[in-house]
Amino acid sequence: MQFLNCLPLYWGLARTGTLLDLELTKDTPDRLSALLVEGALDIGPIACMEYLRHADELVLLPDIAVGSDGAVTSCLIVSKVPLPELDGRRVALAATSRSSVRLARLLLEEREGVRPEYVTCPPDLPVMMRDAHAAVVIGDAALRAWLHQARELGLLVYDLGAMWKEWTGLPFVFAAWAVRKDYLARHPAIVREVHRAFLDSRDLSLAEIDKICEQAARWEAFDEATLRRYYTEALDFSFGERQLAGVREFARRVAGDSGFDPELELTVLGA
Repeated sequence: MQFLNCLPLYWGLARTGTLLDLELTKDTPDRLSALLVEGALDIGPIACMEYLRHADELVLLPDIAVGSDGAVTSCLIVSKVPLPELDGRRVALAATSRSSVRLARLLLEEREGVRPEYVTCPPDLPVMMRDAHAAVVIGDAALRAWLHQARELGLLVYDLGAMWKEWTGLPFVFAAWAVRKDYLARHPAIVREVHRAFLDSRDLSLAEIDKICEQAARWEAFDEATLRRYYTEALDFSFGERQLAGVREFARRVAGDSGFDPELELTVLGA
């Protein structure tokens, strides 16, 4: 995957050579979600919104996800005005994450009680703010905004992970790992092997987080301290009962206009 937030989940695979006998696919988060839904991938990460739309075809893998239990720093609303003043005003949405965008809309409309006019833009903050009062930015663009861009542009910053936690008391899962039910039925041993490899990769990566941050800082526009804080304090790579409760709560709140049953069954491997 091509986002910094997934680096610790893949670092260990590269370090150990695990899963070299399987075909691995690298792409954007949205494209990987689409490939899993289409059946072109058997096991992989999937955005929370896409999982909910296709939960009847997929089984979640436990103990691994990309989420936050509070402020995440890489999923933000940046605004020229306080959020309650965005009613009827233009909000630019990044075109790279359906889950973060849907969460932002939910928070604006249901928590803040505003109905903005939404436009979709590439994830470039200065461009997004040219004709909008606020923007939803994610990933590396959000980290840049959080570090310096928002302050330089005189913008207010609202963290989606922190807003969700304050509102519901729950973590938010931006992406989970899932396997297609038909593949699991045919190859349960391979699925468990891949699942274990990802867990081991994450654990090795977090044990060597200083080394990861040192090397990533060489090719990314973020220093080691920023990356270490992001990986160890902002992101949550676990997926247990509280994370599952967060997914269920999100499903309940967005089901009405998202085309799925608010009481849909969420199946977790081994549960």
